[in-house]
Amino acid sequence: RLAIPILILAVALLAPVAAPAAKPPSAKEQMEFGVKMARRGLWSEALFRFKKAEEMQPGDAKTLNNLAVAYEAIGQFEMALEHYQKALRASPSNRDLKKNYARFVEFYQGFKPEGEDEETSDEASAEDESDGAAGRA
Repeated sequence: RLAIPILILAVALLAPVAAPAAKPPSAKEQMEFGVKMARRGLWSEALFRFKKAEEMQPGDAKTLNNLAVAYEAIGQFEMALEHYQKALRASPSNRDLKKNYARFVEFYQGFKPEGEDEETSDEASAEDESDGAAGRA
């Protein structure tokens, strides 16, 4: 008589252990969710998702670009600059990255602290000259 309730209790206790764990989201899924959050204006969540994707696929130009855009959106301009530059190093011929970077640099020049070197504007000019892209699309 006691064997059946004990067996039921044992199965109930072991079921969560035996069940397979949910597969964590892939880098692609993290990116897709991050983009959805960005479109809704939820930049902190988007940034979190893009960071997760970057952990899974370090050095991916698209992920680095999305990180840069998210940092820019939340006002962390130094981090945005760093990630735009990393994205360009990862994919130097990507026209979309070059355009994003050039737009950012144009915007960022107004916020740059006094006395900061001119490296940022020099790099943007070199990028524009190398591919013929100029100004906003």
